[in-house]
Amino acid sequence: MEVFTIFFRTLFFYFFIFIIYRIMGKREVGQLGIIDLIVSILIAELVVISIENYDKSMIVSLVPIVTLTFLQIILAYLTLRKPKFRNFLDGNPSVIIKNGKVNYKEMMRQKYNLDDLLVQMREKGYRSIEEIEYAILENNGTLSVFNNKKEKTPLPLPLILDSNIQEDTLKLLGKKQEWVYDILRRKNITLEEVFYAFYKDRNIFIIKKSDLG
Repeated sequence: MEVFTIFFRTLFFYFFIFIIYRIMGKREVGQLGIIDLIVSILIAELVVISIENYDKSMIVSLVPIVTLTFLQIILAYLTLRKPKFRNFLDGNPSVIIKNGKVNYKEMMRQKYNLDDLLVQMREKGYRSIEEIEYAILENNGTLSVFNNKKEKTPLPLPLILDSNIQEDTLKLLGKKQEWVYDILRRKNITLEEVFYAFYKDRNIFIIKKSDLG
């Protein structure tokens, strides 16, 4: 009887967690942020507790799992609608290498050491820092590497995301917010109209919310 109960609970939670993750979205599978990781660990622990303690009702685990699921959905909605809230939870990507030079101050701020950088470089097939023009530490801890030395193509820098000016990009460019507003005024566009804008080749490319399908 005990073996059957454990077998049943294992199958039940397998399909139940499958449904839960489908509800929370594909982002859970491919890209774990801090909140995603916390929710995933808690759900896994709750499932293990329920399977091991087969003498207790499954409701004890189902209630907190459902609660975590709704919490994750609410946070996902807020991060979608409120970019500043998203930045607070997930942080911003960090430029670790720019024009072949390592940004040690940013590495210190992110608690990201040289060994981490070298390991992720080797995983992407790069043997030395000199081979890399840009390297960006993404919110989920992965390293995005760009090697444009042959093509001499500058990296597009996000300037506005969902009507929010990116201060990190302004610092890299040595510009102030007034510079962005001046460009928008000349193009007869308000900040609230901008969905995405990026800087490349000394030009600003803008995608308005009205341009989206």
